[in-house]
Amino acid sequence: MGCASNASHSPVFLLLGFSRARVPHRVLFLMFLAIYLTTIMGNVTLVLLISWDSRLHSPMYYLLRGLSVVDMGLSTVTLPQLLAHLVTNDLALPAARCLAQFFFFYAFGVTDTLVISVMALDRYVAICDPLHYHSVMNRQLCARLLVLSWVVSVLHTMLHVGLLLPLHWAEDAEGNVKLPHFFCDHRPLLRASCSDIHPNELAIFLEGGFLMLGPCALIVLSYVRIGATILRLPSASGRRRAVSTCGSHLTIVGFLYGTIIWVYFQPPSQNSQDQDMVAAVMYTAITPLANPFVYSLRNKDVKGALHRLFGGGRVDSG
Repeated sequence: MGCASNASHSPVFLLLGFSRARVPHRVLFLMFLAIYLTTIMGNVTLVLLISWDSRLHSPMYYLLRGLSVVDMGLSTVTLPQLLAHLVTNDLALPAARCLAQFFFFYAFGVTDTLVISVMALDRYVAICDPLHYHSVMNRQLCARLLVLSWVVSVLHTMLHVGLLLPLHWAEDAEGNVKLPHFFCDHRPLLRASCSDIHPNELAIFLEGGFLMLGPCALIVLSYVRIGATILRLPSASGRRRAVSTCGSHLTIVGFLYGTIIWVYFQPPSQNSQDQDMVAAVMYTAITPLANPFVYSLRNKDVKGALHRLFGGGRVDSG
């Protein structure tokens, strides 16, 4: 393999993630198609329910609607392309499309974690300061927090795209860059480079680490205060009601960060590329799929809205 500058020509990236999979491509196609369609239908249903039913016009559901939109984007960035590759066996992706996919994947992915942390802040205000909840977590503040999440995410992603642009790539004799992944993810791209990637790694460690630890710390601190407040409640029924309002969000948080711990905190092995693949499938397919079902199965308000919609009951729109 040779090291070529992407200033002289535009390389083609070969996404080899599932090319050597033991499972037949037809089975993988049907599985990912079912996951993608269910994800889109589930999140669209949740967005429409929150928009149409006046009982769901509260700050928590306003944020949940934003999370559903992000989850649909996160799946759409990668899964349709994977489905096309499984059908056609054409694994090539031009450099411009590869970088565009990288940008949108990280923009949606980082926004997802930021919105989940904002939802923890919402639960903190709802339980620790219930009398001022609607005045503090009003729609204007929620909108600003969602916009801020997007701005931070886009700036973060632009930094890392800018650090990728000057890199040279290890190309084969035909001018292709082989990525052992099913989309243009960060670590496979850095492994495929023959340039000095220390600036990229430093940015991941410092800026990326801060951006990941910040939301995690906000979630932990919010639930520490929530837990302390719940323990001070005089009645058992009051404690149960307070815990129930956090159940769906805690499930999503546990699912997201449990996945991160499961993938990245295993003992070192030679299967780091396989671990990257598992993590990517969890982020792009499973987590967006879980969101609408968790909030439908664990949340009485959403279940009530579904019953009113599909059971023929009246759905208020304002």
